[in-house]
Amino acid sequence: MSADFADRTDFDNANRGLVAVLEPAQVRAGDGRVVYDAKGFAAATTGDCPDTVNPSLWRQAQLTAIHGLFEVTAGIYQIRGYDLSNMTLVEGETGVVVIDPLVSAECAAAGLALYREHRGDRPVTAVIYTHSHIDHFGGVLGVVDADTTVPIVAPEHFLEHAVSENVYAGGAMLRRGMFHTGIVLPVGATGTLGAGLGPSTSNGTVGLLAPTLDITHTGQEETLDGVRMVFQVTPGTEAPSEMNFFFPDHRALCLAENATHNLHNLLTLRGAEVRDARNWSRYLTEAIEMFAYDSDVAFASHHWPTWGTDDLIGYLTEQRDLYAYLHDQTLRRLNQGQVGTEIAEDFPMPPALDAAWHTHGYYGSVSHNVKAIYQRYLGWYDGNPAHLWQHPPEAAGARYVRAIGGIDAAVAKASEFADEGDLRFAAELASHAVFAEPNHAGAKEVLTDVLTRLGYGSECATWRNNFLVGASEVDGPPHPAEVSAAGMATALTITQIFDSIAIRIDGPRAWDVTAAIRWHFTDVDETYRMELSNGVLIHYPTKRSDPADLVVKLTKPQLLGLLAGSGTDTITMDGDATAITRIVELTDAPDPAFTIVTP
Repeated sequence: MSADFADRTDFDNANRGLVAVLEPAQVRAGDGRVVYDAKGFAAATTGDCPDTVNPSLWRQAQLTAIHGLFEVTAGIYQIRGYDLSNMTLVEGETGVVVIDPLVSAECAAAGLALYREHRGDRPVTAVIYTHSHIDHFGGVLGVVDADTTVPIVAPEHFLEHAVSENVYAGGAMLRRGMFHTGIVLPVGATGTLGAGLGPSTSNGTVGLLAPTLDITHTGQEETLDGVRMVFQVTPGTEAPSEMNFFFPDHRALCLAENATHNLHNLLTLRGAEVRDARNWSRYLTEAIEMFAYDSDVAFASHHWPTWGTDDLIGYLTEQRDLYAYLHDQTLRRLNQGQVGTEIAEDFPMPPALDAAWHTHGYYGSVSHNVKAIYQRYLGWYDGNPAHLWQHPPEAAGARYVRAIGGIDAAVAKASEFADEGDLRFAAELASHAVFAEPNHAGAKEVLTDVLTRLGYGSECATWRNNFLVGASEVDGPPHPAEVSAAGMATALTITQIFDSIAIRIDGPRAWDVTAAIRWHFTDVDETYRMELSNGVLIHYPTKRSDPADLVVKLTKPQLLGLLAGSGTDTITMDGDATAITRIVELTDAPDPAFTIVTP
């Protein structure tokens, strides 16, 4: 059994409740540049499916290209199709509660303006972050000012996980995210058609305001601007810090990103912590038990809502079974001795699940999710000692090419496998050839062709994007990350700010350098000690006054200014000021355009 292309229910639901669309359907920054183009996605997905797109992905791209302001139910509206995620607006007694203000301030502001045009100039009275991913908080400064006093609500440990993903590993994730989202590709039949989860990410201004109200336990009830909500914390599901919540007076259930109209990622291709498929399924079961039978509509921070109690229970049941099946069958076969690649290679899904469009892998995939489950339990090593200490890509490439008989023979073999339709092995051989001799025109040509063909055949949007961005970089320059996490800096704790410096220390250069600084922050009356020792920058809060090379008195904003290069004129310093210089000179800058498909 397979999903029915004649079934138009999703199209009916995706268009239901349309109030208005942005005119023109583009969002621009203050300098006039386009940060998001909804019109382009809509235009690119009209008509019949072209030969360069998987028909199932074409259908999903048509759905995610639908955009506008939509009524979900009385008093609840959504902005959809103006960023990767949705922004939900819940009308309260005096204003409107904003849920998940998109990726960038420009898109969030445009969405809020569209809502106000049709529902009145209501002030924002609260902001809710459903979880710790940037597309659910990055646009907050488009709906409230930095000095706002309205409640900022988030699940417990939100800030910790938002920072660890978007700052600590932010450089690598943002670069890999160019492959994941395909944002550097042209929109259309030979380029990107979105990310499956939504059209694409915007490239505007990202910010973050720290939460002022934590949701710490399931069953916690809060009333924001007269709107009653009952929360369910779901850590370790789609994000390490995430929550669902129920609106009893609206009979509406917000599912954050725990149930969307596709198979989600258990490990994103851009990189993240491996998610817990078992708990994901259990939390969906709990949501059904706690809220679904009292709900008339279920909506999420991506895609379109599901209306009707029976329909939403059926939808959540299938989503629940989807993650449980992936988990349990992977573990069953893992314990029979199969490794992740073996399990993923032959993993048939239950026919009833395969027949539901919302279980298809447009964003995640069965293949890489099964490997993620294997990794969560057993790690990267498959237990075969021959795989314990393999060569890195350049060294491996040189040896494969030598074993095959030289670069020309390797390229010929890659072409042979491609002609036979084995694009996967052709890509592997051609990649080895490129890493062995990166300037070999034939190797680059074969790899580009094979990656392009793999992209055109992919049902999963993120696979398509990875293949096609990779193809564009085989013989072209790397695409630097276009979204910066710098706007999040003001929300970081002092420890997190110092962490962001520590991970940039060049350890080998710092082996024999020492420095000790005592930082006293006058605005919060806290003292931190920082020590450079054995190539490690250690820092911790302290009440002691041990001798230090330098004592610095300043505020947290002054620290951020210092790191941004504003100098030390307004900062009190006592001791050897070169201690700061010694540390700064030992830091590396992240590379926003490191190579991936070439050496």
